[in-house]
Amino acid sequence: MYTQALNNPAVEAEVEDEEKLAAFQARIDREEKIEPNDWMPAAYRKTLVRQISQHAHSEVVGMLPEGNWVTRAPSLKRKAILLAKIQDEGGHGLYLYSAAETLGVSREELVDQLLSGKAKYSSIFNYPTLNWADVGAVGWLVDGAAIMNQIPLCRCSFGPYSRAMIRICKEESFHQRQGYDLLVA
Repeated sequence: MYTQALNNPAVEAEVEDEEKLAAFQARIDREEKIEPNDWMPAAYRKTLVRQISQHAHSEVVGMLPEGNWVTRAPSLKRKAILLAKIQDEGGHGLYLYSAAETLGVSREELVDQLLSGKAKYSSIFNYPTLNWADVGAVGWLVDGAAIMNQIPLCRCSFGPYSRAMIRICKEESFHQRQGYDLLVA
C-alpha cells in the first residue's frame, strides 16, 4: 500500500470503490504521477495534506534559528548568503503550501493548524543557534540530513509534491555547501 496510514480504518472516512482503488494502486505500482484532478482515495489525500503541510511548516519555521543571525553575521558576504538561504527556505514553504492547496485545503487553514499546535513541524528547529558556528552546522548537517530524507520525495507519487521537491533538493544542496564553507572559514 502507498502509506501505512491507509491501513488504519479510522483514517478511511468512507468506503472506497474497490475497482477505483485497484486502478489507483496500479498507477502507483507503475510509478505514474497522480495529479490534483485525478481520482484518489480519501485517505491518500488526507495523508498527503498532513505530510506536505508538516514539511511546509518545517521549511518556514526553519528560517527562524538563522534569521536571528542576519544582523550579527561577521561580514557583508556572510549576511548576503544568510539572507539568500532564509529567502530560499521561505520559498520552499510556499512551494509546498501551494502543492497542499491543490488537494483542496487553504493555506490559511494550514497556517492556523500550525499556530494552534494541531499541525507539527520538525523539532530540530527548536534548538537554538547560540553562536555563529551553529549557523554553519545547521547549513552543513541539518540541510545535509534533509537532503538525504528528501531525495526520495522527488520520486513520490503525487506530481505537485514531486516537482516541488526537485527544486527544493537542488537548493538544499547549495545550502549544505554554504554551511560547510562557513565552518571551514
